[in-house]
Amino acid sequence: MRKIRYQVACSLDGYIAGHDDEYDWIVADPDIDFKALFDEFDTLLMGRRTFEVAGAELPTGMKTFVFSRSLRPEDYPGVTIVSEQVKETLDNLRAQPGKDIWLFGGGELFRSLLEIGCVDTVEPAVIPVVLGGGRPFLPGPALRRRLSLTGTRIYEKSGIVLLKYDVVAEKTQPKSRKRKTGGR
Repeated sequence: MRKIRYQVACSLDGYIAGHDDEYDWIVADPDIDFKALFDEFDTLLMGRRTFEVAGAELPTGMKTFVFSRSLRPEDYPGVTIVSEQVKETLDNLRAQPGKDIWLFGGGELFRSLLEIGCVDTVEPAVIPVVLGGGRPFLPGPALRRRLSLTGTRIYEKSGIVLLKYDVVAEKTQPKSRKRKTGGR
């Protein structure tokens, strides 16, 4: 089964875009092989805001799914607009043959897909910058999810640290018990 991978650049303080949706703070590293990275995927998932910001800079040759309740499919013939039956759409995509699926930015979409169990890996490329605000990596309120570290890579020339985590499958857990403190 294909995996949905949230691979995104983020600042050290946890933002994926600046105050004005800018991303000029994302530095390039000559050791990052973008062709090899793009070759791992054949499908992009993104929210409306990311789609509007990225626009013409989207990687070519990939199927693109934009999750939006306001965009009209007839206005965007080159992409698939998804406004309902999100889980069913993603389950169908994962079951089809092909490469992995890139959740390409969009913290709110990441939060929504994580909540319905449709994110397999979380792969932030931490850029050595502190933005002090902007679009968060995971906007609140969000459910807690456990992650398991499966890989790291440090790019010495730029200071970028790539982290790779698997999302740990949810198990039914008993309600937590608060520890009593104080007098008996």
